[in-house]
Amino acid sequence: MGFVDFLLWALWLWLVVVCIWIFIWILIDIFRDHTLNGWAKTGWVIVLVILPLLGALIYLITRGGSMAARQTERVKESQQASAEYIRAVAGSASPAEEIARAQELLAAGAITQTEFDAIKAKALA
Repeated sequence: MGFVDFLLWALWLWLVVVCIWIFIWILIDIFRDHTLNGWAKTGWVIVLVILPLLGALIYLITRGGSMAARQTERVKESQQASAEYIRAVAGSASPAEEIARAQELLAAGAITQTEFDAIKAKALA
């Protein structure tokens, strides 16, 4: 096997991997799309099975733009959910609320006056 044969083999392998990746991505998009009904999803899957390359090209031409928009929307929803979770876990208490909580802990004897002063200074900083 010469160097040119190796390069051609590598090119064909790369094309096969890319085609498989595209088919998987299209199938994922078909089944995640809530605007398509069951019959339309079935039709697209049948087209992809019977005429894989032509079906993939037709799908990408006709629904490629909406495919990107749906993916962008999913990413935005994921980022929004992540940000809400972080806010919920981190707590978004105002400095006054933190000082009031620290005052309650001080009154209950759970913390000392120096700890209260440290919490108060941190909240005001």
